[in-house]
Amino acid sequence: MEASQIKDMVRDLGGDLCGIASLDRFNGAPLGHNPSDIYTECKSVIVFAKRVPSGSINADNCIPYSHVNDVINKLVDILGAELCLILEDLGVGAVLIPSDDPSEYWEADNQYARGILSLRHAAYFAGLGNMGKNTLLVNEKYGNMIQIGAVLVDIELESDPISTYNPCLAECDLCIDSCPQEALEGTTVNQKQCRPLSNFVTERGFVLKKCNTCRVICPHVLGSKK
Repeated sequence: MEASQIKDMVRDLGGDLCGIASLDRFNGAPLGHNPSDIYTECKSVIVFAKRVPSGSINADNCIPYSHVNDVINKLVDILGAELCLILEDLGVGAVLIPSDDPSEYWEADNQYARGILSLRHAAYFAGLGNMGKNTLLVNEKYGNMIQIGAVLVDIELESDPISTYNPCLAECDLCIDSCPQEALEGTTVNQKQCRPLSNFVTERGFVLKKCNTCRVICPHVLGSKK
């Protein structure tokens, strides 16, 4: 099977981006978070993404933005599950990675979580974009308004070249300077400081994204041409 065939499948299922990363690109992953730790037979990682509707970032209430993110998360997971079914019918072993929760790794004192696989890094390895100072993956065409998913497969596929697109000027620190929680320093995010607003829990138990400043303040929030 060719990588181009899989990309056609992803496009037909509603994906906006798709790239392939070979297993060797994940050699520096933390123990337990390498694709081969998740699926021993893994030889390639298919990474895909859907655009997040951008109108919600202009809303004066955080609920539209929170809701549209939840919806796109589910659509990305559905796309991945449907892709797995197609691949399995073709005799390819395929394991779906959740686009968000659940996850296992948790440091309570630091309020630090780590997904089973870092989808931002997987997307980088698959040529879908580069990391911004806000720690979000930024795609040249769609900016950082994307939700990422991945499927691990037991076949070797041709990898895409790693993106050379640089979304951040050396002198630009807009996201760092604008963060109300002072949670950014250019390479990582302090989750303990970020969570009170980015994952605000209401009295009824709803999780709201009350802050998206680091995302929307970026000049490349919608891509380099917008």
